[in-house]
Amino acid sequence: MDTKRPLRFGVYVVTSSGLAQGRGHRDVTLAAVEGGADAIQLRAPELSDDELLPVASDLATACYAAGALFVVNNRVDVAAESGASGAHVGQDDDVAGARARLGSGRILGVSVATPEEARAAETAGGDYLGVTVWPTPTKPEAVPRGLEGLRAVVEATTLPVVGIGGIRTGNAELVLAAGSVGVAVISAVGAADDPVAATRELVDIVSRWKARNR
Repeated sequence: MDTKRPLRFGVYVVTSSGLAQGRGHRDVTLAAVEGGADAIQLRAPELSDDELLPVASDLATACYAAGALFVVNNRVDVAAESGASGAHVGQDDDVAGARARLGSGRILGVSVATPEEARAAETAGGDYLGVTVWPTPTKPEAVPRGLEGLRAVVEATTLPVVGIGGIRTGNAELVLAAGSVGVAVISAVGAADDPVAATRELVDIVSRWKARNR
């Protein structure tokens, strides 16, 4: 299986468990894929590696069949073993080490907050960057950088940058206008009454914005 898919980040959905009663990581992933999301990140800090691996393997297969990028948050070894497209790590992780463990055939995303961190992540082998734009209760430890902070990171790197944090249908275009190649969301899909429809709405907003701004 060729795991390193082209980087398309129109709508990037990060999974969650429990934002809606009875809805787990698999449910969020399948809904996002059905709704047309380009990328899925499995973020399951509540699961051990042994618990996460079969989930990741199952979802990697589903995303591959749908043509969606699938990455695993933080657990680089699980990402490699599961057949995921790659992994996403943070500033507290060893980016160069993650790249070495993944090899050249898988994608590595890195969360950054500043232009300096962006340049360091690019040098260490990152393929794309994530920047927290606004505060989010689903990841309260992330420091929001605002639209100006997002723009500063975009201008500092040649890598694609994806905004995350507090993004919804009403402000997605602001994030794109600041230079983000797409929008990453958690609760906007995971907590939605209809996650498939919520994904489709975001896909439509991003697609229309990109068509107007080619």
